[in-house]
Amino acid sequence: MRPANRKSPLRVLAPPLLLALAWLAPLVTAPALAQAGQPVTLSLKGDESADTVRRLVEALSTGGRRVEVRVADRPAPPPAAATAPTPAIAMAPPEPAETSRADAIWDAFVAGFDAGNAAIPQVVRLPGDWAAAWAQNRNGAGGPGAGLRILGAVLLALAVAYAFRRATAGWFARRLKPRSEAFTARLIASGFGLLQDLATIGLALVMARIARMLWLPDDDLAMLAFRTAANGAAIGAAYVATGRFLLAPRAPERRLMPLPRAERHFFLLTIYAVATPIVVTGALLAQRVASGPGPAAGLFALSGLAITLYKVWWFLDARRDLTALVLRHGDPPGPGLRLLAGLAPWIYVGFAVAIWMVGRASAMMADGGRWAQAAGLTQIIVVLAPILAVGVTGLIACAQARRAAIAPPAPLSLAVGHALRAAAGGVVWAGGFYVMARLWAGFVFGVSTVEFAGFMRQVGGVAMLAFAGWVALVFLRAFFDAYAPKPAVSGPADEDAVVEESVPSRLATVLPVMRGVVLGAVIGLTGLVVLSKLGVDIGPLLAGFGILGLAISFGSQALVRDIVSGFFFMLEDAFRIGEYVDTGRLKGTVEKISLRSMQLRHQSGQIHTVPFGQIQSLTNASRDWATVKFNVRLDHSADIEKARKTIKKVGAALLEEPEFGPHFIAQLKMQGVADITDSAIVIRLKFTAKPNHASMLQREALKRVYRGLNEAGVPFASNAVTVRGGEGGQKDAAAAISAVPPPIPLAPAAG
Repeated sequence: MRPANRKSPLRVLAPPLLLALAWLAPLVTAPALAQAGQPVTLSLKGDESADTVRRLVEALSTGGRRVEVRVADRPAPPPAAATAPTPAIAMAPPEPAETSRADAIWDAFVAGFDAGNAAIPQVVRLPGDWAAAWAQNRNGAGGPGAGLRILGAVLLALAVAYAFRRATAGWFARRLKPRSEAFTARLIASGFGLLQDLATIGLALVMARIARMLWLPDDDLAMLAFRTAANGAAIGAAYVATGRFLLAPRAPERRLMPLPRAERHFFLLTIYAVATPIVVTGALLAQRVASGPGPAAGLFALSGLAITLYKVWWFLDARRDLTALVLRHGDPPGPGLRLLAGLAPWIYVGFAVAIWMVGRASAMMADGGRWAQAAGLTQIIVVLAPILAVGVTGLIACAQARRAAIAPPAPLSLAVGHALRAAAGGVVWAGGFYVMARLWAGFVFGVSTVEFAGFMRQVGGVAMLAFAGWVALVFLRAFFDAYAPKPAVSGPADEDAVVEESVPSRLATVLPVMRGVVLGAVIGLTGLVVLSKLGVDIGPLLAGFGILGLAISFGSQALVRDIVSGFFFMLEDAFRIGEYVDTGRLKGTVEKISLRSMQLRHQSGQIHTVPFGQIQSLTNASRDWATVKFNVRLDHSADIEKARKTIKKVGAALLEEPEFGPHFIAQLKMQGVADITDSAIVIRLKFTAKPNHASMLQREALKRVYRGLNEAGVPFASNAVTVRGGEGGQKDAAAAISAVPPPIPLAPAAG
């Protein structure tokens, strides 16, 4: 069971799934538009290679499209040459340098962007083309028309879906309420909601297919329009179902993703889920009914731009929410997480724009369909990678939390759990990066399968070493943190308050120092091994580090003395964190130990930093036990035996007190008569207690001894002076009394 105060494991390191779903723009029409094409003008600088010009012309002329080739600062070729690209290629200037792959991709994007903009005015022809194509429908030639049949099929599918939800509402309602606040309980409840939504969508699609087979049997525009619209509606409904699964609108008790303003983002997702299927369906049907490629290309350009602008606006509007969502992953968030949180919205904006550019460029490429497919798969990977990584680590964390609720885990088990979560999440991220590299290596860099395999073997080896080092670092940090002492309260404390023992073990005192050394060594060794795997000669680095260490040892003898002295102090277990020590010049409670110094907190609140090399001797007042001795001054007429019995009773009463008794090692008792002076009999009391509580026990013992002796009639010493004499006796007595110091009935022992 996940503790109630833990944050949801879906505090993703990347922005949420529902916003990333907005990337699924209508790229499905790009391959078809690449085949349809329209007359375009190819502008050349004059320094392109013949091979580059040939590839561009072949891509632009696919499907019989007319291509006009123009060279900057040169007269345009005659119309006859414009329709035949071969002479232009033959007359190309001498090849100065081969055009890069990036330039070819950019040229394809510019050509696709210009072609789409030029085709926008032709969109006005679509209504007439639609009417002409609709008139040729064979479905509905006899009986109800095609439009009525489509309407009836839609109503039938919706009615069956509604009836299913009504019939199963009670069964699902009982399972939509999570049994606890744990992530697994909320995941199970949201999973039932997703199951209900997907079952509804699937049932509606089945009924739509049956209705299409019965009422729209002929393969015409009506059948194509109904099938395309049904598939688009299913995609939009899947968006809404995903949003309900993650955000649980109007049911925050089972919300998996703690996204701020969740209700608003679900509303924006619903708008997108309605608009995107309409855009995709319209673009696909425009290709079927348009009299030429121009209207479909123009509609695709307009719809793609509109969808991209909507996504960019959405990401910018949600930038604070995305930042807050990412920051919830760390408590407190580190600098790296803060940087990622600030960049996350802009990264997603960049992906949205890049996908739109790929859609425009793919329309001008011979393999545009593969480009569009790679863009779609990239969207899915970027969406699923963070969700799967955080989900897997969250499930592992919940399982570990359930075991911890039964029995507290050992530090080693706790560290293994942290390493396991890090490894599981890292495997998901590594798989996503590998698939993305496999998708785009051939397109962007022109890498063949054999070259890619060799490259990935080298990169994979480096990545495995870095990944192993990272997992080891996570394991060691968790292990050291589990043993490290909890930070003590640095504020002023109540001296009379009873506190528990806070002195950690010897291992816990040394671990903070070892933590920095070991983690630094792991990071350094991992970096050196990775550099060596990349082909970097690390021999000069090792030699340089050795020379640097030698220079530091000669130039900073005080630093070396501090480190060596501290090593032997900790080896001899001279002090621990939380103990009260006296170095001869400074004293206080040890709060922090580093490699070269320690920090002492004085009773008045000051912090002293003492280098180990400056400590000649050290007194530890908090080790094992402490014997406290103090004196009480009684009158000469006091019954010493009665005083001893009274003090013994006070000591026995203190042992029976649950607040004070556990801290005594030897009870309070009277040790005997320490001194007899002219004005008092000095008796000595002592007890042995735990060192951290000795001062508090002494104050309580003095209070009870004073009250007990008074009740027993044992008189304390008095400073009254009796003066005997003849003449002037009164004056001499007054002078003697004025010279006597104030009474000190409970003076501390001299030693």
